[in-house]
Parts: sequence; C-alpha cells; structure tokens
Amino acid sequence: MDTIPTADTDTLSLSAEQSVPRSNVSNAPKAAVHQTLYSADGCAQYDYPVQKKQLPPIAAAGEGQTNWLHFVGINDCDLLKQTLAPFGIHELVVEDILSRKQRPKIEDYGTYVFIAAQVYHYGAQKLHSDQVYLIIGKNFVLSFQQKPLGLFSRFRETISCNPHQLWQKNTAFLAYCLLDRIVDDYFVVANEYGNRVEAIDKALFKQNNDDILGRIHLLKRDAVRLRRSLTPMKDIFYRLAERNEFAIFSGEPAVYLRDVYDHSLQLIESLDAAWDMVVGMMDVYLSFQSNRMNQQMRVLTVITILFMPLTLITGIYGMNFENMPELHWHYGYFMVLGIMALIIVVLLVFFYRRKWL
Repeated sequence: MDTIPTADTDTLSLSAEQSVPRSNVSNAPKAAVHQTLYSADGCAQYDYPVQKKQLPPIAAAGEGQTNWLHFVGINDCDLLKQTLAPFGIHELVVEDILSRKQRPKIEDYGTYVFIAAQVYHYGAQKLHSDQVYLIIGKNFVLSFQQKPLGLFSRFRETISCNPHQLWQKNTAFLAYCLLDRIVDDYFVVANEYGNRVEAIDKALFKQNNDDILGRIHLLKRDAVRLRRSLTPMKDIFYRLAERNEFAIFSGEPAVYLRDVYDHSLQLIESLDAAWDMVVGMMDVYLSFQSNRMNQQMRVLTVITILFMPLTLITGIYGMNFENMPELHWHYGYFMVLGIMALIIVVLLVFFYRRKWL
C-alpha cells in the first residue's frame, strides 16, 4: 500500500506576518469612490458614495500631490468613463475594468501603466475570485474593485501615519504597496487551502468519509485556479522588478518589487507542494478503498468455502436412492452433523493460520 502523505508545515503554513486578513465590509457602501491625497506636507482622505448612479464632485489634486482614487462597485460604463475622463484612460482599459473574467496582465499606455490582477477568498466552503485593477500614472493611482472586498481598507487607514515615508515617494511606491497587499492576501488563501488539505489528510482513513473523494477533487480544482492566476502575476512582478520595462517603476520601487516577486515564487512553490500532496492523497485513498474491497471479498470467499463442503454433504444425503446405509443408521444424523462441524473447525483453523481471518 502507498505511503500516506503528511502535511508539510513549512510549505503549507505561511507566516502570520504575511497572512493579513481583510477588513470587515458589512457596513461598507456597495458603490463608492475613496480618495486619498498626499504629499510631503500631509494627507487628506475623502469618501464619495454613489447615489442614483451619480458621483459628487471629486476633489482635484493640488500641486505636488499624489491622488489615489479607489473605485468600489462602480460597474456603470457611462459613469466610469465620465469619472476617468480627466485622466485620459483608453476605452479598452475601461472595457477591461468592467470585465469579470480578466486574466492577470500588465500593459503600458505611455502616460500610465495598467495592471489586471485576481484575488481569491474562501466562503461557504467554496473558492471565490474577484478582479482588482490598478492604473499607475505620474501623479495618480487608480484602483478598482467590482464590490467591497476590504482588501485595501487597513492600508488606507495607515496612510495618515506616513508608512515607509510614503508621502515623500512617487506613485510607483504606492503601487508597490497595493501589489504587496494583493500578494499578502494570497497568503491568507494559501493558509486556508493548507488547512483544508490537512483536514482531509487526517480524515483519509476514517469510516464515515464517503464524500472525501469529491473534496479531494475540489481541492485539485482550487489549486489549478490559484496557479492559473499566480503564474501570470509572477510574470508581472518579474517584468516590474527585474526587466525594468516600465520607466515609472525604475529605481527604488523596483528594489521593493523584488520582494513581491520573491513572495509570488514562495506562493507558487507552496501551492505546488500542496498539489503534490493532494494527488498523493487521492492515490492513497483509492488504494485504501481497493484494499478494503479486497478484505471484504476475502471474507465473502471464506464464507463461501466454508459452506461448499457442507453443501456437498447435504446434497449427497439428499438424494433419493434407497440403498444408502447411513440413512437407516440410528446415529447417522449426529455423525453427519459432527463431520460438518469438524470440517468448519478445520477450515477456520486453516484460514486463521493463513491470516485470512
């Protein structure tokens, strides 16, 4: 029988520092624009909820200010085009932002860089995906979510404390912070995925586990989905950090993005290890089921063999020949029962020594 795979805590459990949970969005508006303006002199934040498909006027960025606009739940094409008009965003980018099934990618539009990413979370025993988009210009960063996720809420709250001297740095560093937050969110999903793998590993040989094969198959599908998103995102970080294809990310931001690239490699490696473990668990489970079936067939075979000589004896003495001396013997019945009992005892001893019982 195959060796039982065991959970590797180094590859399936990731550090708590990297696994930052999302903020609670139960009280968050379904559609809004959250603005953060900052410069070396200070920081200001404003919230603009959408009412009747209309947005209130958004404050303009002052001289030397960085303008971060975080769009949540803005899925109306006309409203989005109207809001993005001052930034000169191409209509193809607007079309991508409204898409719910966009592969992670990065594109250079000259005056700004467009990044499409995917994030995941477990809810109701199922892996759900959401789109996140970033547009990075010279003095602005635009981020987009199709519904409240609580992904950037905690980071936005800390901007007023000037983390990493953010106020003194360009928009590429803000983009790095947002990309780093997206990758950190994958660590939360990876930890949850590892916990589910470990739970199935512990329940592999329990009796009441009829649904375990379906659960293993679901984990295999989850791993495929996560890897399908992480692989192109890893390529995005490699292009940003190592190949210096985008001028806005040159210099200090590229150094920090190498750390994000390393984290993406760590995620893929841990996911590959979890995938190997899930495949191994499926093989072991099928071998275990086959072995259990063989044991059941062996018991049935033993019972059949026990009754075969008894059936032969009763068949012989059940014939209607007249010249059968044992039929008229006073102790014939008891002799036959004794012989049948002796046969059963001999066969049971034989099977026990052969370790069939």
